[in-house]
Amino acid sequence: MHIARAAAPLLGLALVLSACSSGGATPAPTPNPTSPPDQGAASPAPASGVAVALASTGLGSILVDGTGRTLYVFTPDTGGASTCYDTCEASWPPFTSDTPPTPGDGLAAADFGSTTRTDGSTQVTFHGHPLYYFAGDTAAGDTNGQGLNGKWFVVDATGQMVEQAAAATPTTKANYGY
Repeated sequence: MHIARAAAPLLGLALVLSACSSGGATPAPTPNPTSPPDQGAASPAPASGVAVALASTGLGSILVDGTGRTLYVFTPDTGGASTCYDTCEASWPPFTSDTPPTPGDGLAAADFGSTTRTDGSTQVTFHGHPLYYFAGDTAAGDTNGQGLNGKWFVVDATGQMVEQAAAATPTTKANYGY
């Protein structure tokens, strides 16, 4: 009986420690740059040490975050500053990070930068373009925001917008704001 009482707290501590040391940064269930944004989420919380990569898709090789979530640019953004706030930001959460992203194969750290948003968060830029997620993308590899309203596009390894339409993606979705 005394052994069982003494072992119970140790077992609890062992479970907590094993959950905390599960082999790396496991994203929280709330939106952040390494997990999918929730539909209607205001803005992902900044995270440290985000990764970016290139993924092969039907649109070609495009920029994604470290979990394969598609990243987009917004054509009204100019001079490296974001113009997507409020209703726009709810549908197009910015890709934010406290530190420069870690680029994957085929990408150069020098091509990434940042811009400060009006709320003080730091949004990652690629070749001077602020990067965003699309709330309508629910899984890694989704490109449902491609070409929406003629203003939202994925980008290739050189920072060029890929302007071809994604298969079966309408060009306008009123419920996604901009």
